[in-house]
Amino acid sequence: MLKLMQKITLPNGLTVIHQPKKSNSIVVELQVNVGSNDEGAEERGISHFLEHLLFEGTEKRPTNQLISNEIESIGGDFNAYTTNERTCFYVKVLKKHFVLAAEIISDIMQHSLFKEEHIEREKNVVMKEIDMINDEPRFYQWLFLQKNLFKNHPCRYPTYGDKAIIKNLTKQKICSYFKKHYRPENMTLSVVGDASGWRRVIAEKFIMERGNKTSQKKVKEYSAGKGQVVREKRKISNTYTVIGFKTVPRSHRDSYVLEVINGILGRGQSGRMFAEIRSRHGLAYDVGSQNIGEITYGYFAVYATVDKKNVNLVKNLIDAEIGKLRQVTEKDLQEAKYFIEGNYLLELEDTQKVADQILFWEQVSKASLMNSFVNQVKKVTVNDVKRVASKYFRKGTLVVLEGK
Repeated sequence: MLKLMQKITLPNGLTVIHQPKKSNSIVVELQVNVGSNDEGAEERGISHFLEHLLFEGTEKRPTNQLISNEIESIGGDFNAYTTNERTCFYVKVLKKHFVLAAEIISDIMQHSLFKEEHIEREKNVVMKEIDMINDEPRFYQWLFLQKNLFKNHPCRYPTYGDKAIIKNLTKQKICSYFKKHYRPENMTLSVVGDASGWRRVIAEKFIMERGNKTSQKKVKEYSAGKGQVVREKRKISNTYTVIGFKTVPRSHRDSYVLEVINGILGRGQSGRMFAEIRSRHGLAYDVGSQNIGEITYGYFAVYATVDKKNVNLVKNLIDAEIGKLRQVTEKDLQEAKYFIEGNYLLELEDTQKVADQILFWEQVSKASLMNSFVNQVKKVTVNDVKRVASKYFRKGTLVVLEGK
């Protein structure tokens, strides 16, 4: 079990959470509570674009190479990502370089140059990233699902945005968006590892001025809908199928039940979907399930990559396995719980994963929920599984990327 985390709020409104952990590494990760869900129709993709741009140069480190070399020359790692609901930046280094990690994250947040030449170059980079995602069915199938599963919620739009909007982004528009959302009151910083003097270091480095806290959009999504099948033809050999069901956000108690169901249906090679579709019938190579529980939305999905002629057969097998959840046993339940516990706690051996989970759960409600996740899973009963399966797995959306 991890030691007790400590949480403070700086005078400028920045929330800082330190998780002590014995490790050679230390991670400084900053989360900005803004993502593609918060963008207007004319801003699609700007959150993701900013994530790219902030590593392109600061007053002290005017090029991307200078930023990256300062981290990589000491064996460190850095990255960033954008989702529908958050934008995160992290640096992972040996613990003796903690001050440098904090300084680099603070530098890109407070002193980025936003040069016109950087903006134009990153437009090309982001365009290529969009093309890469759209060209790769294993990535694109999830965007295709969300676009068709959700009718009202902005998660139906891809995080990477709209090419036409990105192409026409101006420095003024980017800086205005940055100034609006990248405020200390709208950020949470996690420090994971043996960070001596972390309060003083963070207070000295993150001296940005207080601004107005922005509130994230709250959009109601209709919980039910008509079952549908949506197809898109592709010049590919395989056919990619995903069937999705709208469920609940992470804060809902049923999200823990859905995790257990995912453990029953989709865990590795012993999950029911793999056993039935691949091992027994040999109909797919890539098959499984996933449970997505975000701050404002959730869905459960089962995926399989198959031959086009077998789409209906595989769908029937998936429906049958979902139906069998109504006869789940205590043994099934216990195996799924052991899987979740092991998978989750082993993942938290990584300091960066801990930093990420702290920020996620703080955005959900409070960071300490990270430590109670396994206990909440253990409380799930057989009747919970039967109830949740009956409630949510009725009217699914099947998307098919149809190959040759």
